[in-house]
Amino acid sequence: MSHSSGGELKGGLAPQSVRVSNLAHFVTRASRRHGERTALACGKARWTWREFDSRISAAAAALHDVYGIGKGDRVLVQSHNCNQMFEAMFACFRLGAVYVPTNYRQTPEEVAFLCEASGARGMICHANFPGHAAACLASKAPPDFVIAIGEAEFGPSYDRLVGEHLGRDIANVPVERDDPCWFFFTSGTTGRPKAAVLTHGQMAFVVTNHLCDLMPGTGPADVSLVVAPLSHGAGVHQLVQVAAGATTVLLPSERFDPAEVWDLVASWKVTNMFTVPTIVKRLVEHPSARTADTSSLRYVIYAGAPMYRADQKRALQTLGPCLVQYFGLGEVTGNITVLPAGEHHAEDGDDARIGTCGFERTGIEIAIQNEEGDDLPLGETGEICVTGPAVFAGYYQNPDANAKAFRNGWFRTGDLGHLDEGGYLFITGRASDMYISGGSNIYPREIEEKILAHPKVSEAAVFGIPDPDWGEVGIAVLVPMGGESIETAEIAEFLAPKLSRYKLPKRFVVLDEMPKSAYGKITKKLVRQTLEERGLLGADAGA
Repeated sequence: MSHSSGGELKGGLAPQSVRVSNLAHFVTRASRRHGERTALACGKARWTWREFDSRISAAAAALHDVYGIGKGDRVLVQSHNCNQMFEAMFACFRLGAVYVPTNYRQTPEEVAFLCEASGARGMICHANFPGHAAACLASKAPPDFVIAIGEAEFGPSYDRLVGEHLGRDIANVPVERDDPCWFFFTSGTTGRPKAAVLTHGQMAFVVTNHLCDLMPGTGPADVSLVVAPLSHGAGVHQLVQVAAGATTVLLPSERFDPAEVWDLVASWKVTNMFTVPTIVKRLVEHPSARTADTSSLRYVIYAGAPMYRADQKRALQTLGPCLVQYFGLGEVTGNITVLPAGEHHAEDGDDARIGTCGFERTGIEIAIQNEEGDDLPLGETGEICVTGPAVFAGYYQNPDANAKAFRNGWFRTGDLGHLDEGGYLFITGRASDMYISGGSNIYPREIEEKILAHPKVSEAAVFGIPDPDWGEVGIAVLVPMGGESIETAEIAEFLAPKLSRYKLPKRFVVLDEMPKSAYGKITKKLVRQTLEERGLLGADAGA
């Protein structure tokens, strides 16, 4: 699926292919401008821009010369964050090949499905995941080869191949605007993951827009710390850092340690990082945050899910005015709205616009539509639909999904929300999260916000369950703050004056830990599944 225009262009110009810069040119440019400055660091290891560029060319040479990887070929990458994974992305771009990262927390069977769905010709797999390599090699459409990051029996060493090809100067392959560069797999919370096709031209716009709307002024003096998987939003964020010539710092181990994060922020004078709300929550609630030197931070960007107001306030009190929120699915590559640092307010005043995820990004337009595709008035809830250069090219070999995702030139996000008179977007939740009780539409997001205002509640998830009298009723799943215990009657009493009676959950369940997806998100599908497995969805279970 492509957004290219066909036929004769206005003014009598003949239609033609549109050549764009290969995304790997960001590395080429940074190497020329900042050759001896640090491009990437992990633990005690450092790579200058010139070294980073050279290793990328060596990896590209190995992929091309040894395995025949060329333009349009897909390369699956299964790895936790490391320099080799980051290099592999640009090596694919340089060849005009397609980078297909997985979330390393996925199971071997899930990754084998991604291998088949993408038609990957090759695989780069960290030595820590032999089961994933084996599953892909045993799949219905196995890759032609597997390269190991580290030493493994399933394939030759990535670093050895790079070492053998160092010194090869590989030019960036010419590309056009709609040439694919990245298969960004959706999280699959409502079904099997789908490969969203990202292109060189689209991603060039996304990078420019990130620099314009999220991190204005970012440049070679900046340092970015990676605290989320490079396979998805963090990978896009670091692509932006490379474009700006900023230094990228990786955590030295797979284990996420808030104290270590704050030490790195202080020692590197970190200026920005991409996170999700659950990571921000863990960072600011950790005891080390009380004494951390966060003075260098200019932008702590969070996305992937809305941040609850209670968590937002706590983060602002701890970090100061550096929070930046954006809303943007993989299909629009994090590029729908922005709520800048200056519009995050610690107090609930008239200017706070509590609950908003911000306003339209530059070059992006939002419409709130009903099921027929008609625009709804301001303030009315409907499906959030978007258009603009950041919208992806479509799902790979999935015409049915494309037909459902696009309507009259608009991409349908599947999220529900409304716009206020200032153009600020408020997300009510996923369309699939809404439930109907006694004929009334119930949006869990509103109820969750109210629950999280209780000082003893750390996390909450609300969804509908079948009920013989009302059709569906709400069940609220709660996780207490550390050291606290929750009486469900206390929560019900707390909510009673804050919500209309028909919105009040009919049941409450307390868990020690909220189940989360491989992306660190609370998904209703997983929460529901956990309750079913524990026998907590029966008529007489819970409170």
